[in-house]
Amino acid sequence: MIDIRLASMDDFDAMWNIFQSVIETGDTLPFGESFDREAFHQNWFASKPAYVATNESGVIGMYSMGANYPDLGAHISSATYLVRPDAQGKGVGRALVRHSLERARSEGFSAMQFNYVVSTNVAAVELYKSLGFFIAGTLPKAFKHKRLGLVDAYVMYCFL
Repeated sequence: MIDIRLASMDDFDAMWNIFQSVIETGDTLPFGESFDREAFHQNWFASKPAYVATNESGVIGMYSMGANYPDLGAHISSATYLVRPDAQGKGVGRALVRHSLERARSEGFSAMQFNYVVSTNVAAVELYKSLGFFIAGTLPKAFKHKRLGLVDAYVMYCFL
């Protein structure tokens, strides 16, 4: 059973641990070691609401969602998702994306755009496609993958 709720400061340490474990692999997110606890706090708690997925073992995933850009781009939402490594492949990511799409619709956004999906993150690309996203563009060799070197990143889009 997965419960998704608004994150609180009580969740911060668990969320930071998930973030650290995901960026450590160097294969899905553009953040590196310079993205410290303070930057994480600003990005996940100060700029837009964050949500967590929990089960009996605690926080197993999270997402942050808001306007992709201010002003004339504020009708398009964007989101970032992370799932604890031991919970990956168990439907947590799908539940988080669905939850964010429902929120985006209810908040009046007309679409959701992901600005930077690493092309080699096949599980995420396929998940997004299965939920209505399409690849709107390719950024050639835009991501410095820890093992594979330079790989493409996608801009993905879904009308709501």
